[in-house]
Amino acid sequence: MSLDVFLSHSHVDKVFADAICHRLEAADIRCWVAPRDIRPGGDWAEAIIDAMDKARMLVLIFSASSNNSPQVRREVERAVNKGLMVLPFRIENVPLSKSLEYFISTQHWLDAITGDLEDHLNQLCRSVAMLLERLPPAAAPSQPAAAAAPQQAVPAGFGAPPAPAIDPAVLAAIEQALAQELGPIARHLVRRALLAAPSRQQLVAALAQEIDDSAERQRFVARCHAAG
Repeated sequence: MSLDVFLSHSHVDKVFADAICHRLEAADIRCWVAPRDIRPGGDWAEAIIDAMDKARMLVLIFSASSNNSPQVRREVERAVNKGLMVLPFRIENVPLSKSLEYFISTQHWLDAITGDLEDHLNQLCRSVAMLLERLPPAAAPSQPAAAAAPQQAVPAGFGAPPAPAIDPAVLAAIEQALAQELGPIARHLVRRALLAAPSRQQLVAALAQEIDDSAERQRFVARCHAAG
């Protein structure tokens, strides 16, 4: 099922996230919010990526906690990379960190620092509804590809050689190197990239594109090369 809004917030601001989610869904705006929409025992990183694939925009609940949260930064970063509109909803008057400023400094902000919270929630609902009307509808989920016809075995010495396998120890080192830059989401990104990048060189190149910061990207590639 497609979604309208991905709610990004620090766990410290869960009360605000729940209130915003309740108000938006009362207006028939479909939301995704953690931890409510993550299955018990489910993979958090995979659930976040799947939700962003289905969402049409991200509402950032901006506070001192979310401003300094690496997880929130990664969510905003991935939303921007996916072309999602980001709407910050500021609940605390704190300076914007440089890591978030890079992604949302030019965005339109909604402030809920002073005044009645109910009025601010109503304004948020109106703004989200108006923006959703301007955005294209969510893409329909892709249909599974038809099963390929079974291939005949190729005798040894004929045909193209099989794709090189990646040593499990090297693969674990690559995942660990990516996790040092992007956190737990690395596990899901590695598994997804393996589907289209069967060799070590292709995998490292594909994963490096997931890192926006050039210094972090170079550090990741260097760690992968050092892994052997």
